[in-house]
Amino acid sequence: MNTPSHLTVLYRGKLSSCNYACDYCPFAKTYDSRAALDEDAADLLRFVDWVGEQPHAVSVLFTPWGEGLVRKHYREAMVRLSRLEHLRRVAIQTNLCVGLRWLDLADHRKLALWCTFHPSQVSRSAFVRRCMQLSRRGIRYSVGMVALQAHMDEIDMLRAEVPVEVPMWINAYDQRTADYYSEQQVERLQVLDPHFRYNLDPGDSKGAPCRTGEDVITVDGEGNVTRCHFVAEPLGNLYDQSYLAKLQPRACPNRCCDCFIGYVHRKDLPFQRDYAEGLLERIRLPRVSREMERFSTW
Repeated sequence: MNTPSHLTVLYRGKLSSCNYACDYCPFAKTYDSRAALDEDAADLLRFVDWVGEQPHAVSVLFTPWGEGLVRKHYREAMVRLSRLEHLRRVAIQTNLCVGLRWLDLADHRKLALWCTFHPSQVSRSAFVRRCMQLSRRGIRYSVGMVALQAHMDEIDMLRAEVPVEVPMWINAYDQRTADYYSEQQVERLQVLDPHFRYNLDPGDSKGAPCRTGEDVITVDGEGNVTRCHFVAEPLGNLYDQSYLAKLQPRACPNRCCDCFIGYVHRKDLPFQRDYAEGLLERIRLPRVSREMERFSTW
């Protein structure tokens, strides 16, 4: 068996409901039945138990289709994982809509949040207040937005109001036309997020060396293992350990990888160097963030 010394797991269970209604998101204001939520909670508990039993270091990023932290079982999973001795990092993508007292039970050295601001769903002042609460608690977090034309001013104001040491990331709008951004806008977004162009124009990825399938895997609620969210080839199952025999260095089979949680694991791009321990929560090393401090307006 090819047991790695440190395994990174991207977990996406059955949860698909979200309390927000962003018009560009297919999961906006969707609802899970009580039975579906119970099943998701049972699957998540099984996964957390599995992590606790591993003899090697593990890092976990939760990438739910919906909003996980509105569900108690995700908050409890984050806390429990953070307190495992061999757990290096547990992070989750979140809209940061819930209260934060649950974080007081977690090990703040290991827990981190990847926080997205949605101006159409929540006021900037409310989002920033929660960010400040995270800062006071000493929680590691990043903030970011989808760069819609209607939200360009909000991007700038969010950067001005969130502590400068908190890194900001920007996602390009997926449904954009070729001329959606001006070159001036691209340059400004690149200042705020030094890696914005990788998201805007990721280029060819086919044949590029990638850690997915080697020491990074994606797991669903039933324990089915694939390389990543964007490569459907099955590698086995987490719980019968069949996936271990398939772990090996691999190249990307896709023509293009345009999502951060995919291309961040490519070995030929600068993310391993520029993010290091902050890879899962999208936190750049300070030297990568310094350039943006010189700017405060468009």
